[in-house]
This record gives sequence, structure tokens and C-alpha cells, in this order.
Amino acid sequence: MTSSRPLREAHVHLAWRGRALGMLRLGNVASPRECLELVEAESHRLDARGAKDWLMGVQMRVESWSDPRWPTRSELDRVTAGRPAWLMSFDHHSLVANSAALKAAGFSDSSADPAGGVLGRNTDGRLTGLCLESACRRVREAAPEPPLAESREHVRAALADLHSLGFVEVHDLLTQPWLPPLLADLHDAGELPMRISLFPLVEHAAQVARDRAAWARPGLDLAGGKIFVDGTLNARTAWMLSPYADPLPDHPRGTPLLTSEQIADAILHCRSLGIGLAAHAIGDGAVRACLDAAERTHNAGSPRLRIEHAELIDEQDIPRFARLGVAASVQPCHLLYDIEALTRWLPHRLDRVLPLRDLLQAGLVPGRDLLFGSDTPIVRPNPEDSIIAAVRRARVPGSVGGPPCPPIAPEQTLTEAEAWACFRPS
Repeated sequence: MTSSRPLREAHVHLAWRGRALGMLRLGNVASPRECLELVEAESHRLDARGAKDWLMGVQMRVESWSDPRWPTRSELDRVTAGRPAWLMSFDHHSLVANSAALKAAGFSDSSADPAGGVLGRNTDGRLTGLCLESACRRVREAAPEPPLAESREHVRAALADLHSLGFVEVHDLLTQPWLPPLLADLHDAGELPMRISLFPLVEHAAQVARDRAAWARPGLDLAGGKIFVDGTLNARTAWMLSPYADPLPDHPRGTPLLTSEQIADAILHCRSLGIGLAAHAIGDGAVRACLDAAERTHNAGSPRLRIEHAELIDEQDIPRFARLGVAASVQPCHLLYDIEALTRWLPHRLDRVLPLRDLLQAGLVPGRDLLFGSDTPIVRPNPEDSIIAAVRRARVPGSVGGPPCPPIAPEQTLTEAEAWACFRPS
């Protein structure tokens, strides 16, 4: 199941892809005990080197563990001996931190939940170390950023990795302001092996647009801004129209991060810059809010809205994509990793998971309006994972994510040709 034709990766995070390659990788861990053993061994390794670095782990999939619970702050304290440490879920929207990392981020037992975030607490009100959404981002960003020379090597490693998989075009969906000039330098040095479209956060888009003349190159340009409308399924923060089977306390339908009016404002702001907008929206509630904003601001011929992920879409909202000219930029490969979370948290909505067949029948065109990507480093960028998920709708022997399982919403299957077409540059 391979393709000899050029491919487009419609959702990557270049700098984080390269940076994550050097972090403690926990994707194959099967239990909290095994996780803590690996963290303790990594802490001893850093001590032996005399390194004062933070200990950072990635790719955790707690829902797939034999005991599906997060390690606790106190457990991490015991195995990290005072070194700041965090372990992040593969979705990058949730992590668990030890006491030193929480302190560096300014969190204590008396801290209130930050706007747009959740701090996990035990029955006594003390922090467990679990941090969701903006709380996760605050702890993650408390760790020192690598120097620019190191970031350059991270980006080069990510580009080489993606190019080896056949990608000739990638879309970077959380472009840091320092990244465009770095990519321009790589282009001028003959080290940019593909076309790249950039999507910085909306709050950075005007600055990046102002500086475009200095860094834009053939095949390297600003395509849109980026917003986050909700969280993720594994964290139970994706914004749903109906409650989760076992929701977070006080968040029965997840955590909306923006209103439809705020999304509309972002669309208009980006339109004033001559660019589109990419909106992270995983739950069906978030997708509807984006479509409501698109309807409110609809102007044929303007740079369009892309809804990123759209992992659940209510049946009533399917025809609105084509009618409003909204693209669906999805990552079918996530299905292979999310099956445990979906069946545990949303058993009543499995028929609305990645309704790809419905989207095509409603008028979206593969490769133009229905785009495939991976969201790497959330998961690996191998396009065959998304082909398996789109065509088989399940894990099969030899696929990633865990043991084989029954298909999820098999009526939404695509043909292999249709699935590959979603990776084709338009």
C-alpha cells in the first residue's frame, strides 16, 4: 500500500517534529509502572552526564495502558530527584508534571485554573500534576527553549524525515515567528527540499505578514493564521454537542476555547491580511461553531477557512462544508490511536467519527477540499497509516496504535484511490 506519486502533508509541526526526536519517547509504554521506570532511568542517565536539563517525555497514550491512569506528581517527584520534568500525552494538549516543573510554571496548590485550562486535583485539593490545555502549554513553555542553532537542526531533521516519505509539500500549522526566516536561510542554502505553507497563531499573523518580503521565497509563503477552538478527545476537552460518557468534573461537553463570534473575528482579521484561517476543532460542537462563523462571514472568493481535525461532525453540519467553501483538513491516522478513548468516552457518537464518505458525497473534492495529514509529532507521519484508517476504519494486524479491533463507522470507508487522492497536491 504505497504511492509513487508526489504527496502533500497538510498538517505538521516542523520544529516540534525534530525536537521530539531527541526527547524521552513513551509511545510503547503499557502501564504507569513501566512509564515511571523509564523516567527514573532517564533521570539517572542525565545525572551521570552532569546535565541540568529538564526531563521531557512525549507520546504517552494513557488510555491504551493496562491501568489507564496518569502517573502522579508525587510519583514523578520520587523518580526525578528534584529535576524539573513533564511527560506529555501524544495529543500535546495534556501532560503530567512534577513539583519542580509546576513551580517553574508558577503553579501551586492554591492556584486557580488558568483561563482555558484545567489543573488536576486530588480529593484534598492538592495538584496531582495533571495539566490540560492552557495549563499544559504553560508548563511546557516553562522549560527553556533550545537555542536557534539547535532549532535549525531540529527543522532540518524534520524536513529530511518528511522528504524521505515522499512529501513534496507540507503545511506547518503552528509556525513560530522565528521559523520563516530560518526556512528562508535553508532555501537559500539549497536545503529546503519541498514547498512549505505557513500558519502562525492568529496573534502572530500580522507580524509574520509584515516581514513577508524579507523571508518569502518561491515555494515558501504565508497561507493562513491558526486558532484553537477546543481541546482533544484523549483529554476529554474536545468540545462536544452532547456530554461525554464519563466527563471531566464541571466540563460535561469538553472545554470550548473560543466562541463562534471570536472565530468570526479571526476569519476577518486574517482576511484583512489576505490569508486564510486554520481552526483546530476536534469535537462536533467545535466544528459547528466554526461553520457558524464561516456562515456569518461568508464571502465567495475570499481566502477560505480550513477546519483541522474535525474528528466528529454532526450529520446536520456535513452539507455546510461544501456550501460555505470550507475545507476539511483531517488526520485519519489518529483513529488508530484514539480507538480506546473513543469507545470509552464517546460510545454513543461512534457513527460520527471521521465521516469521510459523507463529506465526499456532500461535494468535497479529495486533495482540494478534503486534505490528509498526520499532525506529526502527535503521531508518525507515515501516510500509509491514514490510508489504512480511511480504507479499513480500524487497526489491522501490523498497523500502529495497538491490537486489531472492529471497525469504527465502517459506512464511512473510502476507496484506496480516494484516500491517496487526499494526499495529492492540488
